[in-house]
Amino acid sequence: MVTLPQSFIDKYQDLLGDQAPAFLASFNDQAERGFRLNPLKAQQKLAAGDLAQAPKAPYSQWGRLGGVKGHSADHVSGLVYSQEPSAQLVGTVVAPKPGEKVLDLAAAPGGKTTHLASFMQGRGLLWTNEIFPNRAKILSENVERFGITNAVVSSATPDQLAEQLPDFFDRVLVDAPCSGEGMFRKDPDAVQYWNPDYPLECSLRQKEIMAAAVKMVRPGGYLIYSTCTFAPEEDEQVIDWLVKTYPDFEIDAIQKGTDGLISNGRPEWTADNNSDLAKTARLWPQQGAGEGHFVARLKRREEEQSATVKPAQEKVQWTAQEKADWQTFVEETLTDVSWDTKRLVCQGDRLMLAPAELPATKHIKILRLGLVLGRFKKGRFEPDHALALALHPDQVQQRFALNAAQFAQYVHGDVINLSDTKLKKGWVLVLANGNGIGWAKYVNGQLKNFYPKGLRFGL
Repeated sequence: MVTLPQSFIDKYQDLLGDQAPAFLASFNDQAERGFRLNPLKAQQKLAAGDLAQAPKAPYSQWGRLGGVKGHSADHVSGLVYSQEPSAQLVGTVVAPKPGEKVLDLAAAPGGKTTHLASFMQGRGLLWTNEIFPNRAKILSENVERFGITNAVVSSATPDQLAEQLPDFFDRVLVDAPCSGEGMFRKDPDAVQYWNPDYPLECSLRQKEIMAAAVKMVRPGGYLIYSTCTFAPEEDEQVIDWLVKTYPDFEIDAIQKGTDGLISNGRPEWTADNNSDLAKTARLWPQQGAGEGHFVARLKRREEEQSATVKPAQEKVQWTAQEKADWQTFVEETLTDVSWDTKRLVCQGDRLMLAPAELPATKHIKILRLGLVLGRFKKGRFEPDHALALALHPDQVQQRFALNAAQFAQYVHGDVINLSDTKLKKGWVLVLANGNGIGWAKYVNGQLKNFYPKGLRFGL
C-alpha cells in the first residue's frame, strides 16, 4: 500500500475533480508487470511456462502482461525484455522505420531503445545515449542481449551530441528524467523523493534537455517527449513552452483508439489553454494496465535548411595476419553472412561492424559501435558474446541445443561433456529454446565454455 503525501493528494483532487477518487484509489492496486517479445530473434515461441500463456499488452504489438524471470532461457537469450505495459506506448508512438537515423537521448536502462530496435529490423542507425557512465554500461549490456546490430551506445551530455549532430536524426526520443509520480505504485520508495516543488525543479532540467534535442532533429523529422509522471509542470507545460520557444515545431496528433485506455493531454492545465495539447497522450493507472505515462510527438517543419554532418572516416585497419584470421573464422564457423566490409572497424584488438550512415564524432565517449564481432588473439580470431546473441542459428555451421541440465551447466560456466555427437573441432553456437546464448569450442568430446564470466550464475 502506497502512502501518498497530503500535498500530492490535494494537488490532484484540485486538478482532477470528480476523477480524483478513482485516481487516488488506484495507488492501492497491485502494479501490472509486462514484457516484450524480441522480433530480432530467430525463434519466437516462448519456452514452456507461465509466459507462454501471457495475455497481450495493449500498447505494443510485441507486448505481453506478466513478469519475466531473469535467469530463464528466454531472458538469457534476449527473446524477452521486461518493461511495464504503459512504457510500451512510447516506442509505439516513435515507430521508427527501417533505414532511418534515430536517437534515444536518455536511454538507460534500455527499454525504449530495445523497443525502437524492434521496429528498425537491424537497418539504419540507432544512436542510444546515457549521460551517467554506470547506467550507460547497463544500457550497452541490454543492447547486446537484445541482439541489436545497428546501435551506437554513447555516454555524453545532450549539448555534446547536439554540437556534433545538428539536424541529423529522423526521430529523436527524449524519455525525460522526471519526478516519477507514475511509478509510485511500482516503486513506493519514489514517494520519498517527492515534494510539492519537485515537478517544477524537474521541468527546468527537462527544458534544458529539450533545448539540445531540438537541434538534432532534421527538417521534417520528429521529436518525441515522454515522462512517467502526471505533473502538468513536466508534461503539457513543457510541450507548451517548446512550441512557443521553437515555432518550427508543431504538435503531431497521437492516435488514441476507441477503447478509452489512452486519454488526451489536458490543455486546461496550461496558462493559455492551447487546444493543440489535446493531441498529446496520457495514460492513467485507473483506466488500464500499467502505470502513468505522458507522450507527445512533435514534427519539425520541412522548409528549414539542414546542417551537414560529415560521415565517419573510420575504416578497418588490420594486419595481413588479422585479416587472414578473420577470413578463416568466417569460412570455418559461419554460413549465410554477407556484411559490407566497408563497415568493418578495428579498435585495438577488437573488430566491429559499424552501423550504416555512421557520422563522424569527436570527443564523444562511445561504449558500443555497432556489433562487436570479436577479438584478435595470437594467431586466431575469437568471436564476441555479442555476435552469438545477434546471429540466427542458421548463420552458423555448428550449433548445439542445450537441454535443461546442460543449460544450468553452461550458464554456470562449466565444461559440457558429450558422449555422442557429430560436432567437429571448432566454434559452436550454443542454443537455448532455439536461440543463441553464447559460444563454446568443441574439442575431444567436450564443449569448452566461453560464456562470459561476468554473466555466469547458478540455478
